[in-house]
Amino acid sequence: MLAAGGLVLMPTETVYGLAADAANPRAVAAIYEAKGRPSFNPLIAHVSDVTMARRIAVFDDRAERLSAAFWPGPLTLVLPVADGGAVCDLARAGLDTVAVRAPSHPMARALIAAFGGPIVAPSANRSGRPSPTTFADAMEETGAATGSALDGGHCAVGLESTVVALLYEARLLRPGAVTRSEIEAMIGPLLEAEGDAKRSPGRMTRHYAPSAPVRLDVVVPAPGEAWLSFGGAGSGPWNLSPSGDLREAAANLFAYLRAADRTHPTAIAIAPIPPEGLGEAINDRLRRAAGFVG
Repeated sequence: MLAAGGLVLMPTETVYGLAADAANPRAVAAIYEAKGRPSFNPLIAHVSDVTMARRIAVFDDRAERLSAAFWPGPLTLVLPVADGGAVCDLARAGLDTVAVRAPSHPMARALIAAFGGPIVAPSANRSGRPSPTTFADAMEETGAATGSALDGGHCAVGLESTVVALLYEARLLRPGAVTRSEIEAMIGPLLEAEGDAKRSPGRMTRHYAPSAPVRLDVVVPAPGEAWLSFGGAGSGPWNLSPSGDLREAAANLFAYLRAADRTHPTAIAIAPIPPEGLGEAINDRLRRAAGFVG
């Protein structure tokens, strides 16, 4: 299906992806059409290993250290594009950089290995919507646009990958499951995104958003609101983690946003989430769902 220019629903450890041949601009255009995604938003090229990654991106010492430490896994590196790299201009949104990662989900790795080249696989939601972390949600969002679909179960991480740009200074473009402190322990301080933000997906002001309005840092929800609680004090069907575990909260976040949204509430109220560690990534997604981040 990929070789023929078709689209495939592909599970990863982060979220489900809408996959296509990274070298085929017509297939990449079909992704943009299926998602309703702005063409200035670059896509991540998924590779089987660092050897494949070096064919499409220029690795420096920092990239070598980070890929050795965190690949396969939920870390995307934004690097200068290699001469003759297979990721087409449309997938890179016309930029001179390429975003690349090696996923750890065994089904994703098997698909990339069988295809033999990089696969672009943005989250399989319609643009701006919460990313799908279950096969059913992925099929509901963009399944009609695909020629094949792989059911890999519930995504273990549940948040999109961390994105780090390694161009001049190292910059954190999008927080994720690989935390700021883990990366800084390997390569030193990370600067903020600033002008390099355009090189990462998931940076639009309103993104990951359900249909209902989203309210943040809510201790007591208002009548008619659906409440995503956190920790032992929460009640109702959508406690992100009764034990206060941030990894459990991240894995549940998008599925619970979708489930709450299906009840057609006046708003979705979100309990406060601690900002440390993985909480930085969870709060980033929540602020974008509420439309608060540029």
